[in-house]
Amino acid sequence: MALINGCNIPEDLYYDGEHDVWVRFEDDTVVVGMTDIAQSLAGRFLYAHIKEAGKHVEAGKSIATVESSKWVGPVRTPIAGEIIAVNEKVEDDPRLINKSPYNDGWIARLRCDDIESAKAKLITGEAAVEVYRKRMEKENVKNHL
Repeated sequence: MALINGCNIPEDLYYDGEHDVWVRFEDDTVVVGMTDIAQSLAGRFLYAHIKEAGKHVEAGKSIATVESSKWVGPVRTPIAGEIIAVNEKVEDDPRLINKSPYNDGWIARLRCDDIESAKAKLITGEAAVEVYRKRMEKENVKNHL
C-alpha cells in the first residue's frame, strides 16, 4: 500500500481517477467505494444515501449521494451493473467513509456487466499511485484525520 501525504492508495485495487472511486473485483461482482483522497478532500461525512439493491446502473452514473462538511455530490460508479448489496452501515454512519474508506466504508456491491471491459478502463498498481501522487502534489491534498 502506498502512503502519500497521509492518504492510503492500495495498489491491489482499481481506480477511476476522474471520480475518485476504487473498485475491488471479486469473481463476477465488484465492490465500489470512495478513495482516501476523496474523503480527505471532502472532509467529515454527514450524510449518505445509496441507491437500492436491484437497480441497474451504467458506468459513470451515481450509485450514492453523499454530503460532507465541504461537499455534496454523487458517488459515480465506473462499472456498469446491477447493485446487489449496499452498505447500510455507511448510511447509518457516513463517517465510516472517513475512518475506513477501503474496508468498512465501502458503498455498494455490483454484479458487473463486463469485467474485462471494466478493468481495461481503470488504473491499478504503480500507475494508480503515480496518478494520485501527481494530483495530490498539484492540489496539495493531505489527510488530516
